[in-house]
Amino acid sequence: MPPDLTSFPRLAPGCRLNDKSQQPRTLLMPERALRLNGPSLEIVERCDGKHTVQQIITDLQKIYSKAVPQKVESDILGYLALLHEQRALDFT
Repeated sequence: MPPDLTSFPRLAPGCRLNDKSQQPRTLLMPERALRLNGPSLEIVERCDGKHTVQQIITDLQKIYSKAVPQKVESDILGYLALLHEQRALDFT
């Protein structure tokens, strides 16, 4: 189920991004890690509990302005739902 556009995604307890000085950027989760780059990194960096899902979508639609806006939105919603299923993300 896609997240509500007005919810505030944040990393789940025990999950964090590695330091910016460490490459590649990695989402560290209990017993696993996920390398991030491009849009996936842009999304996760905004999952700080301060940006709504809609704000994240709007920001990335501006960054990736050559892409079809509806495609950007559906990709972001799908990625957020996947991270939530993997218990890496909570919504408030």
